[in-house]
Amino acid sequence: MAKKVKLRVMGLTFSQTQTGSYALVLAEDSGKKRIPIMIGAFEAQAIALHLEELKPPRPLTHDLFLSFARSYGVELQEVLISKLEEGVFYSELVFVHESKTVRIDSRTSDAVALALRFKCPIYTTAEILEKAGIILEDRIDEPKDLEDEFPDDPDSIESKPLSELEALLSQAITNEDYETASQIRDELKRRQHLKG
Repeated sequence: MAKKVKLRVMGLTFSQTQTGSYALVLAEDSGKKRIPIMIGAFEAQAIALHLEELKPPRPLTHDLFLSFARSYGVELQEVLISKLEEGVFYSELVFVHESKTVRIDSRTSDAVALALRFKCPIYTTAEILEKAGIILEDRIDEPKDLEDEFPDDPDSIESKPLSELEALLSQAITNEDYETASQIRDELKRRQHLKG
């Protein structure tokens, strides 16, 4: 069997080449190589919500799957990005139930979203890392500078008091407006950073 290399989710960034797409960046756990994987907006949202610790009012598909699996004693042991063909990554989910191990094919975006929820490791092969890995700086998906985004708008997120921002965050999550929720969360983090 090919040597496995552990990966971690480094972040998400807008695609510079494909409109409406995102790059999911996975980082070599003990090295400098990064694997950018192009994913759609829905898949990016499922990953971003978990990374930003935003809890939707109703469970998304991956959350539902987690609840279902745990109800029946099924655990996701690991995710393996097992193949790269013509720019497409293929993944396997390795499930354990009682003493039985089952491998299931999966889209890589779904596999990563589930790995985050099950808190299980993500691996790839040394060969795929060699083929697709690039060296990037460690600064992926930093919070946007909201001053640049809303420079003169008196109703901008930046001008609102903390209590109002927290209420708006709650409202945005309830309305499933995750883009706004993400912007508000970034502003709250920015203020916390300035304090501390």
